Amino acid sequence: MPKPNIQIIDTDAKTIGDYGFCGFRNATQEGYKRKIDWLTRRFAEGMKFKVLHVPGEGAVGFIEYTPGEYTWRPIEAPGYLVVHCIMIHRKAYKGKGYGALLVEECLKDAKRRKTHGVAVVTSGGTWMASPGLFLRSGFASVDTAPPSFELLVKRLHEAPVPKFKKGWDRTLRRYESGLTIIQSDQCPCVANSTKDILAACKDLHVRPTVVELKNGRQARAAPSAYGIFNIVYDGKLVADHPISATRFRTIMRRVM
Repeated sequence: MPKPNIQIIDTDAKTIGDYGFCGFRNATQEGYKRKIDWLTRRFAEGMKFKVLHVPGEGAVGFIEYTPGEYTWRPIEAPGYLVVHCIMIHRKAYKGKGYGALLVEECLKDAKRRKTHGVAVVTSGGTWMASPGLFLRSGFASVDTAPPSFELLVKRLHEAPVPKFKKGWDRTLRRYESGLTIIQSDQCPCVANSTKDILAACKDLHVRPTVVELKNGRQARAAPSAYGIFNIVYDGKLVADHPISATRFRTIMRRVM
């Protein structure tokens, strides 16, 4: 059970840099700096970044969510809150109910804002929230997207059900020629992944096009359900989350 002295701190543009995120604490890291700038712009849209804080230890986890009208996931969820990320990044605090505590905090906020409910894109992979936590909190599966993404929703009252945007193949046709890296600053890991992949491109003699997602509307039109990072080669999605340079080389040697 969660400890009684745990705190959930509602950060803002002035305080977000005090706590770190995703285990990132070094303010000189490129991904850290880009994420701070990204969050600072998103707070004005109603974004919430709440930190699970233990006095004397610091941040041990967080949840990030935003109104559906501004989400960076390729879903249609107007009137809902959408969870982008949830993480307990200190091992000692995993599996002890803190994730459920953060989900409940988001649900309370959804009720205060009189929204339709809360939605989240999940996956069995390591780069997305896993469905189990949300299913245990009363969420239900309402839609799926390739290859293994699932949209879960908890409605607070009768309302239209969120859904994934459609036409993935049609979206991919925008990137039919060569290598395209589609990225954003929503995840602080993206900056390093992109840097390493660009270096690997030189070794492979590939000239990539880098597309920077500037707002939620662009992210909602991305060619995968993850939204914020995609690698497309000759119109085919070859990665839907940040990957290492080694993994990238393996993929490219197979598809080139």
